[in-house]
Amino acid sequence: MFVTHFYEGKISVLSQLLVNLPTVEENIKIKGRKAKIIEVNQIDNNNYQVRIVFEIIPKKQPIKELGKKKR
Repeated sequence: MFVTHFYEGKISVLSQLLVNLPTVEENIKIKGRKAKIIEVNQIDNNNYQVRIVFEIIPKKQPIKELGKKKR
C-alpha cells in the first residue's frame, strides 16, 4: 500500500492510498477531469508524489443568430 499525493503545479489535487502506483504517461481521471501523469517521485518508503497535467478544454462560443437584431 502506497500513499500517493497528486499535484498539479504546486496545488495538491488528491491524496490516495493505492495498491499499484501509476506510471508516467498514463492517462487517468481525477474528479471527473482527464489528466496525464508527468512524473512520479518517491519521498519515503511508502510515500509518493505524482505530478499531473489536466487536459485543457476550450470554452465553446455561443453561436450568433444572423438576421435577428434588436431594434
